[in-house]
Amino acid sequence: MAGTVADPLSLVAELLEPVFREIAGRDDADPVVRPSDRADAQVNGALPLAKQIGTNPREVAQRVLDSGVLQAVCSNVEIAGPGFINLTFDDAWLATQLDVVAADDRLGVAPATRTRTVVVDYSAPNVAKEMHVGHLRSTVIGDALVRTLEFLGHTVVRENHIGDWGRPFGMLIEHLLDIGEDVAAQGMRQGDLDGFYKAANAKFTDDPAFQERARERVVMLQAYDPGTIEIWQRLVTMSNEYFTLVYGQLGVLLTDGDLAGESRYQSLMPEVYERLDAAGLLRDSDGAKVVFPPGFTNRDNEPLPLIVKSSAGAFMYATSDLACVLDRVERVGADLLLYVVGAPQAQHFNMVFEVCRMVGILEPPVEAVHVAFGNVLGDDKKMLRSRSGDAVKLIALLDEAVERASAAIEEKNPDLDSDARAAVARQIGIGAVKYADLSTDRVRDYIFDWDRMLAFDGNTAPYLQYAHARICSIFRRAGIERESVRGMPMSIAQPQERALAQRLLAYPSAIDEMMASYSPNKLANYLFDLAQDFTAFYEHCPVMKADEPVRSSRLAVCDLTARTMSHGLGLLGIAAPDAM
Repeated sequence: MAGTVADPLSLVAELLEPVFREIAGRDDADPVVRPSDRADAQVNGALPLAKQIGTNPREVAQRVLDSGVLQAVCSNVEIAGPGFINLTFDDAWLATQLDVVAADDRLGVAPATRTRTVVVDYSAPNVAKEMHVGHLRSTVIGDALVRTLEFLGHTVVRENHIGDWGRPFGMLIEHLLDIGEDVAAQGMRQGDLDGFYKAANAKFTDDPAFQERARERVVMLQAYDPGTIEIWQRLVTMSNEYFTLVYGQLGVLLTDGDLAGESRYQSLMPEVYERLDAAGLLRDSDGAKVVFPPGFTNRDNEPLPLIVKSSAGAFMYATSDLACVLDRVERVGADLLLYVVGAPQAQHFNMVFEVCRMVGILEPPVEAVHVAFGNVLGDDKKMLRSRSGDAVKLIALLDEAVERASAAIEEKNPDLDSDARAAVARQIGIGAVKYADLSTDRVRDYIFDWDRMLAFDGNTAPYLQYAHARICSIFRRAGIERESVRGMPMSIAQPQERALAQRLLAYPSAIDEMMASYSPNKLANYLFDLAQDFTAFYEHCPVMKADEPVRSSRLAVCDLTARTMSHGLGLLGIAAPDAM
């Protein structure tokens, strides 16, 4: 989704594309430039091209070299095997590309060539229910995608699809009236949403009179009775105040302005039903109105229905999701819908999207994508639970992360004053939790491990944050402002400098790879590789002890590395402290 400015592989591909088109005699010849273990890059396109035009691959490869387009880029090129072209980039050319990136506020990442209006549906807690660890993945994955999409120039609409409608609200409203709004508000401010919900549910189970009141209240809510709506709105507001606290602690972009609860789409459900009916898609199934999207079957290989209206005449969960798509496409004007929702919902969303295509709501170029993710597991490889067996409250998890980080910092740097330690502990603790999640392939489950995620070595946020802080410390100790070395020409002499240079130039491709599959772990893995390459550079290439102009060059490389590290972590929603 992003264009690239200085990524060597992309630039080589751009140089070679006209040559391959000329040899092929058409416009769709791909040079196929890839990373290589034997050289800096490998051009693999000669083999398929030779097969298409009926000639020897090595002859095609030789014609590519004879074109001379690689002379200014490569210090060495060789034809290997049946027709691969191995490339070794020229050191001076790599240094020139570094200079280009260092002068670019976007670090070589061009805005998207095709900008889109993107709705990202993520987080989605339920009113009067605690946010637990299960909400962590949706929230931080969605936040990383939002930040990156915005950086690339897309118009992004954040939608926090909270659960704020339905039958439970009858008992919740009645319980609120029973205990008093002040008591309820105090409990919710203290984070006891679960206690409020459990008390209401227990009363509903044990008290037939309360059951009747709750059922009547649901009817009044669905009829938009003004008094009931007013109480319902206060209940929603109390919950949202608590959600805002959690989002502030987690450091994500969601605000009250991004709320898009289920209630928003209630008025659209009759229109959805009418469209499905007019299109002739509705079928009767045991008294319910359903749609049978093609390709979906149950365990008995029978067609699987998407239930639009129950046999009792009530609209269903799926009807609400169909209304969401309708609203986001036709009112918001989105042409890309991203649903950051757990993997167990895959079939549901695939069916919803297919029905939307059948009725003409989802038509190219509009896309809808389920960005699925796995679960957070405990040491027993089961769903992470508290000692009481309940889901782990997200705010408690984040508080513990900060406490553990503070203890680790005090041990590592006891001279840091208390205010600085508190600020850095929050950055490290929250960053550790987020990075442990984001560095994992999102479709996989992962085991929540405090010791691993807070370690200062390995693929962790503290390791990356420490790499950034160490670079900042180089400049502090030398009394040099980082901005002063920007614009200094960079040079390459040592192997570790070459490796770091190529990694820095690959930043645009890392973002491309992340967005191609909506997988933040692609960017996280790049940042880990960058930190490792910098460590090798720092250990083998003296910076302050080097003579000029090497000293200034290496300082400029350090600054560019810190900028890239900070920017990449920022796209993941993770802070990069200047000191630890």
